Amino acid sequence: MSYKNNIRWGIIGCGDVTEVKSGPAYQLTEGFELKAVMRRNAEKAQDYAQRHKVEKHYSNADELINDPEIDAVYIATPPDAHLHYALKVAEAGKICCIEKPLAPSYSESLIIYESFKKKNLPLFVAYYRRSLPRFTQIKTWLENNEIGEVRHINWKLTSLPKAIDLTGEYNWRTDSDVATGGYFDDLASHGLDFFVYLLGEMTNVAGFSTNQQGHYTAKDAITACWMHKGGITGSGYWNFGVEQEEDIVEIIGSKGTIKFSVFKEEKVVIKTGNTTLELDIDHPKHVQLHHVENMKKDLFEDEFSHPSKASEAVHVSWVMDKILGKLNDK
Repeated sequence: MSYKNNIRWGIIGCGDVTEVKSGPAYQLTEGFELKAVMRRNAEKAQDYAQRHKVEKHYSNADELINDPEIDAVYIATPPDAHLHYALKVAEAGKICCIEKPLAPSYSESLIIYESFKKKNLPLFVAYYRRSLPRFTQIKTWLENNEIGEVRHINWKLTSLPKAIDLTGEYNWRTDSDVATGGYFDDLASHGLDFFVYLLGEMTNVAGFSTNQQGHYTAKDAITACWMHKGGITGSGYWNFGVEQEEDIVEIIGSKGTIKFSVFKEEKVVIKTGNTTLELDIDHPKHVQLHHVENMKKDLFEDEFSHPSKASEAVHVSWVMDKILGKLNDK
C-alpha cells in the first residue's frame, strides 16, 4: 500500500531526543506534517509546541492517538512504555514509528510487531544509522567486496561512569525494570542493529553480563559472541565503568579491514593491501532526517522499502535478550 497524501504526525513523549535529533526532521520532510505533540506534563507539552510551532499539544496520549487529524504516531518515550502505546496506535489503525529499542524484551517486541502485522499497518523503528550516509558508505564497500569476503566483526565500547550514576539520582536508562542491560540496551542496540543490516541475521548468540560497579540496578559490563547466517563471526565488549573511552568497530575481510565508530563522528577507514582511505562524512544537523525521509519514500513509493522496519528490530531484540541471558531458546 502506498500513501499519496500529506501525512500528519503526532509525537508521544516530546523529550530530549525530539528536540534536535528527530522532531524537526518530521517538519522538514516534504509530505509530512508535525501536527501534535504529547507529554504527561501539560506545561512542557505546551512549551514544546510553542517553541517548535506545532499546532496541537496534549497531556493525554489517548487524545493524540484518537485525534482524527493525526494519521501517524511517533512513540519517543522510554522503552518500557512502548508496548502500551504501540497497541493503542495499532488499535487506532495508524502508521507508527517507535524509538529504539522496539521494546525492553524480545517477547514485547514480538507482540508489537504482530499487532501491526495483523492490521497490515506500517511500523518503523528509529534505527536511523541504516539511513545515514556515513554508514551507508560502509554497506556500499561491503556490497562491492572492497575488503573481500568478510570473516569477522568486533566492537569495543567503553566509557567512564556518568555523573548521574555516581550521585544515585534516578535514571531510567539504568533501572533494571526499564532496561536490564542499562546503557547496553540504549547504546548497543544501535550497533547490533547496524551489524545485522550489514551482514545479515545472527543465528547463534551468547553472552555474559554483570554489574561490576554497584551504582545502579542494571548491568554495566557485557561481553558477547555471535555468528551471522552466512558464517561470519562477531564479538563485542561493553563496559560503562572504565577510564578509557573507546568506540571502535573493526570489520575484518579476506583482503582488508574497515574501521569506524558507532557514536563518535570520526573518520571511516578502509585498508586494502598498502592502500588506506580515510573519509570524513558528517551527519545532518537533525540526525534522523534521512531516516524520516526514507519513511516518506516507503509510504509514498511502491518500489521503495525502508531499511529499518519492525521485523528486523524484533530480531535485534532477540539478540539483545540472548546476550543478557534472558532467553534459553535457540
